[in-house]
Amino acid sequence: MTDEKKKEFTRRISEANPTEMVVILYDIALTYVEEGQEAFDAGDPEGFRKALGRVRATLTELMNSLNIAYEPAPAMMQLYRFCIRRLARSEAAGETEGLREVRRVLDPLRDSYASLAAQTSAAPVMGNSQTVVAGLTYGRGSLNENLTGDTNRGFLV
Repeated sequence: MTDEKKKEFTRRISEANPTEMVVILYDIALTYVEEGQEAFDAGDPEGFRKALGRVRATLTELMNSLNIAYEPAPAMMQLYRFCIRRLARSEAAGETEGLREVRRVLDPLRDSYASLAAQTSAAPVMGNSQTVVAGLTYGRGSLNENLTGDTNRGFLV
């Protein structure tokens, strides 16, 4: 994952409510799926293996966030387990069909959670986090991110 993507995900996480956090996890998993495909296409088996491991780790995080006492969590758990098994088989066989199957499962789930997040008015998970207000500006030979407001960066309680 590029440094720019990491910064983008970090900014989104700092401002996200619980439903948006799930969308971000899906976005991270799908980013790693793309990286796995790119590594496979480039003939980089180590990069392919690492990307698949990262997708599995993200799916495990999604599994850990489920509250099994409520529907549809048990069905979601089964979907995540299917994806993890399919990625393991894909890695063992050295093929990318598993990546395509995982993408077919995760894309609609991500879109569903994104529509839920748009309707949710919950507060951000992180308190005391810095909010990007001004956005990006051009400096002499560089692009600068301007931040206004509280400068504690979420470390104060």
